[in-house]
Amino acid sequence: MLTSQEPWISAACRAKSSRVFLRDKRGASALEFALIATPLIMLLLAVVQVGYIYFANFALDGAVANGARLIRTGQAQTKGFDAATFKAELCKNLVGPIACGGVKLDVRSYENFAAAASGMTAPLGADGKINNNLTFDPGNPEDVVVVRAFYPLELGSLFPSALGLGAMANMADGNRLLVSTAAFRNEPYQ
Repeated sequence: MLTSQEPWISAACRAKSSRVFLRDKRGASALEFALIATPLIMLLLAVVQVGYIYFANFALDGAVANGARLIRTGQAQTKGFDAATFKAELCKNLVGPIACGGVKLDVRSYENFAAAASGMTAPLGADGKINNNLTFDPGNPEDVVVVRAFYPLELGSLFPSALGLGAMANMADGNRLLVSTAAFRNEPYQ
């Protein structure tokens, strides 16, 4: 540190020491890493979160496809499945982060696909919560049936919202609603 008691240090000497300081490259890598590390870690966490959501959605899709087959082939109707029995059968095929208790099912039958398209209801209400107008109607032979499964996937437990990764939430409580749908015409079973 320069003080007024060190008059022997000239302005030229001070300028030279400033140039030496500016050319010194020690610690540059640590500084560059500090600048890049935070965005890189945020990007990696976002990729992991998107992968987690896709994995959970694919698990729900597989379970719905297998459960819908029971209705399409008439097994659910001939064995007298109610909503709870069908849900139990569907849950046998769930894997990964999805718990059977959180799955909500909506099974509706229609005369044709046009009626099915116009008869669908939104899964979320204006309040951002799952609608409770869910039914179980597997239909009769050759009816068009739409099987929908809803699952509120908790995102907050995976990554804190302080990281800014809450953009994947689509529900009022900060969770992500996963939806899996199977639409088909029942086989002419006996």
